[in-house]
Amino acid sequence: MKILITGHTGQVARELQRALGEHELLSLGREQFDLARPQSLSEVILRERPALVINAAAYTAVDQAEQERELAFAINAEAPGAMADACFELDIPLIHYSTDYIFDGSKPTPYREADTPCPLGVYGASKVAGEQALRISGCDHLILRTSWVYSQHGRNFLLTMQRLLQEREELSVVDDQIGAPTWAGSIANATAELIDKWQQGRHRWGTYHLTCQGETSWFGFASAIAEHLRAAGKPCARLRPIPSSEYPTPAQRPLNSRLDGARLEEEWQIRLPDWQDALQQCLDETPQAVKR
Repeated sequence: MKILITGHTGQVARELQRALGEHELLSLGREQFDLARPQSLSEVILRERPALVINAAAYTAVDQAEQERELAFAINAEAPGAMADACFELDIPLIHYSTDYIFDGSKPTPYREADTPCPLGVYGASKVAGEQALRISGCDHLILRTSWVYSQHGRNFLLTMQRLLQEREELSVVDDQIGAPTWAGSIANATAELIDKWQQGRHRWGTYHLTCQGETSWFGFASAIAEHLRAAGKPCARLRPIPSSEYPTPAQRPLNSRLDGARLEEEWQIRLPDWQDALQQCLDETPQAVKR
């Protein structure tokens, strides 16, 4: 099956290339498929005529988005809408990834798919608009909301912590934001399962939460990373938990980023691993080069 994947060198796109290797993959980067130019995307999809499109690209610079609203909305809202329109014309499905940042984090329990979005900043608002664009397009789609994505590639919390923990004597990390660290490999593996089930005849389209099991804070995540460094005999800084008020950022973060994945398990029988097990899997994996 021919699958078009956006975001060629991104964390999830890289892992998708591994997980979906049995298919004919057309993995496109910015040069061939520029989400900042939404009007150009339909032409590419209609020319290539894939059986499935996976949008693994996004504008994810949460703080910078506060000054680049137009660009964030072009990439996260207008581009998915253009892709969805092309998919509708070809009568093919679209898989799209969204985020915990569509919620404000004020709910005391994990968020469910039916909860009303209430983003705190431009990034979250642009992702909400992208979801809405898919729904009104009429194309068959899966919107997969995830959180705290990391891998051994690109820029992410895991790689930043590994570096800082070995460079400094003490490191302060926020301890009052709660969520589920989710390995990009776990996202890709679950996506591959969804595609297999779709090919077998299951068509339960819609919005689902796709995160690893369990929960922790950014401090807890950093502590787990530190444990792995110490176990490997590497130098490691002392960690100090701090509230969000001691680490101000241009864009406010939700305090509760927990997403309830029960619907995915009930309707697709897919359950991601515990976040700590996924972290171990990630650290055990040998980073692979991007296929050109």
